[in-house]
Amino acid sequence: MKFTLGILISLALMGSVACQSMTGKTAGRTLSDASITAAVQTKLTSDKASNFSRVDVDTERGMVNLSGVVQSVEERDRIARLAREVDGVRGVNNNLQIQSNPQ
Repeated sequence: MKFTLGILISLALMGSVACQSMTGKTAGRTLSDASITAAVQTKLTSDKASNFSRVDVDTERGMVNLSGVVQSVEERDRIARLAREVDGVRGVNNNLQIQSNPQ
């Protein structure tokens, strides 16, 4: 009886560990991060004031990572502000670069 109980507990533990991917994320967290990324991208593309098509968005455990090239400091700040407005965002890593104008 103890042996059977031990096997059942072991299988339950293995099953719970198997629900995590190689990155350590559970399926629910991966879906949540993907939905945050999609929501930020939608918010950026629907912004009427600017064209933020050169911005890449990635989310890891609720932290949004922005990368790409923008035209000005104002655009860089606006994009970060828009990303922070999305539900589920815990923080924003703003790695956007400002395009230098050749003279």
